Amino acid sequence: MRISAAIIACNEERNIARVIESLRCCDEVVVVDSGSVDRTREIAAKLGARVIESRWMGYAEQKNFAAAQASHDWILSLDADEAISEALEADIWHIKKTGPGYDGYSMPRLAQYLGRWILHSGWYPDRKVRLYDRRKASWVGRYVHESVVVEGTVGRLDSNVLHFTCDSLSQHLSTMDRYTTLAAQEMIAEGRPPSWSKLLLNPPATFFKTYVMQMGFLDGAEGLAIAYMAAFYNFLKYAKARNMMPHE
Repeated sequence: MRISAAIIACNEERNIARVIESLRCCDEVVVVDSGSVDRTREIAAKLGARVIESRWMGYAEQKNFAAAQASHDWILSLDADEAISEALEADIWHIKKTGPGYDGYSMPRLAQYLGRWILHSGWYPDRKVRLYDRRKASWVGRYVHESVVVEGTVGRLDSNVLHFTCDSLSQHLSTMDRYTTLAAQEMIAEGRPPSWSKLLLNPPATFFKTYVMQMGFLDGAEGLAIAYMAAFYNFLKYAKARNMMPHE
């Protein structure tokens, strides 16, 4: 069993070394870069990755393109701001040694937010399929929230993918602005324009769910920030979608 790591990146010089250096269990690393103007491509190439430049096609298409460029059918797909933990590395070495028993594997994703590992707030375990046979699986999702769909069996690994999210609230707001625009476009494209009631009621309900029901209060001040940002995300998503609707 040979594994290709597939990473999509753009202006990720702060993160790209960390993810590549965590991939000792992979037989090659493919980085698909969509127009970086920093040192992303240079750093990746120096660390032994095969760097391919491509226009931006959307998250799912970009990740499928990266998988298609790989030399091996088994793909470990990561974002540039992620890395695999040492425990997950050991699990993957074991699969390589014994042979895969499934067509894909899901694993929990542990996020670091404002310097703190988040164990509640609906952020963990956040299980994702990231190791898969590209002959049996692919990425789907037109706008946001892309995911791997496996036409076969999926095994479960218990060790974490590490996700290094926002270092500052300003970074979070910038990311949120981009994602809420995509989410709003998706709603309009699918014919799901939001009602006024959703715009009014969903944000406070989201805050209550995140902070209370999903025990965000146990994540300290960072948990409070996550709950507020989750509520604001939904407000922006619905407000932008309504703004995109044709005016009578």
